[in-house]
Amino acid sequence: MTTTIQDQLNLARKNQILEAATTVFAEKGFQRATIKDIAKVAGIADGTIYNYFQNKNAILFGLMDRLNETESRELQFQGTSDTTFSEFFSAYLKHRLEQFGTREIALLGIIISEVLVNAELRQQYQTRILEPTYAIAERAFQSMVDAGKLPAMDVPISVRIISATFLGLVIQRLFGDTTLEQRWDSLPDVLPQFLLEGLIHQERKSP
Repeated sequence: MTTTIQDQLNLARKNQILEAATTVFAEKGFQRATIKDIAKVAGIADGTIYNYFQNKNAILFGLMDRLNETESRELQFQGTSDTTFSEFFSAYLKHRLEQFGTREIALLGIIISEVLVNAELRQQYQTRILEPTYAIAERAFQSMVDAGKLPAMDVPISVRIISATFLGLVIQRLFGDTTLEQRWDSLPDVLPQFLLEGLIHQERKSP
């Protein structure tokens, strides 16, 4: 797909608005924030925002999309045939965890609180972000099962367990877990080992 100068300008403007929205939502919360507040921080006219986002819900959805890295997720799961699952999973987790600094985790807290009470946003999140993301991950996992890099498993459930584990860690840090905050960088090494081997090694049978 060819990217034009206008496409690049539109993307830059969208990112400018999303950056401003991140700041405003963090300061005021989603409900108290207004389009006017976001426009002021972005340094643009109120009406300009509506050229890119229909309403405040659409802006929040744009932030969800960006945190999820929806547009690049397919690319992130490519190349699994050239590495072991453990190597791929560690690199993937390291990248994802690096995207969640203090500001991003605070923003996720705002998003979660709104998604829980906003049925329309929750439905959009399920159909436009979660389901496509799970589908990509399931294809990648199934290809590794077929290649013998992973044991036979219930792939859809396994993908959701991994997703829930990651989300749970982010939420726990959001709740102020100082151990997680201090040792966040160690998770890409610890989590794959935990998920692959579990808490108890299987007993080896004597020959």
